[in-house]
Amino acid sequence: MYRHLFSRKNLGIPYALFLALFVMAPLFVLFYYAFTNGEGEFTVLNLTGFFTDPNTLGTLCYSFGIASVTTVVCLLMAYPVAYILATSKLRAKSVILMLFVMPMWINFSLRITALKEILTWIEGSLAYHPFLNTVLGMSYDFLPFMILPIYTTISKLDGALLEAARDLGAGNIQAFLKVTLPLSMPGIISGVSMVFLPAMTNYVVLDMLYNSTYIMGSLIGSYFAAYNWHGGSMIALILLGIVCLFTLFTRGIEEENTRGGMLL
Repeated sequence: MYRHLFSRKNLGIPYALFLALFVMAPLFVLFYYAFTNGEGEFTVLNLTGFFTDPNTLGTLCYSFGIASVTTVVCLLMAYPVAYILATSKLRAKSVILMLFVMPMWINFSLRITALKEILTWIEGSLAYHPFLNTVLGMSYDFLPFMILPIYTTISKLDGALLEAARDLGAGNIQAFLKVTLPLSMPGIISGVSMVFLPAMTNYVVLDMLYNSTYIMGSLIGSYFAAYNWHGGSMIALILLGIVCLFTLFTRGIEEENTRGGMLL
């Protein structure tokens, strides 16, 4: 009786219900509003309107720019930190790593408010540099998400591979470029995914830093605030498609690097 009750088929029922209620049902509602008008009739005007409106396309390009620069800044700062911590023999490196993670334990609004005060003291008026301020705010917020996966990947690398590379005549730079960097690509890809995708939609940073520009998240919010659920749902659906394509692209890169690592 108990064996039948706790079978795999029965244990999967709660997960199936969860997916149906909180994943499939919201997606169905999103698709419904995206491809209908105010009268409930099927239409593709919401889709064509997005790609013919210069404002929405400009917002999409601006969001890509913000997310790309933020990701590059986070990667350039996070990789040296993660590499030094993962390869060092410091006893307190776990404590140092915790210092980078500790800001995540503080309320998001408090952290951005503190950053706003610092930027105001440095710049005088935040409105003069909206792009720079947004990148700084995003980088400050998402930097731990880039450090942790890279640190985890590098710390698990087999040191025998570096020794073998040096035995074959490779210097420190060559060993890093040929062994450490390729094998740490899964952590880099994971960090890029955790930074790039949220950076396209995190409009709270813009609002708190007094920026009047829009990114995709604020654009969707403005549509729903104006009770234009059909246009907002279509933009959300397009953003979902971009996220899926980006995920497939990064997964393809990760699989290619995994095959390359196996050949090594």
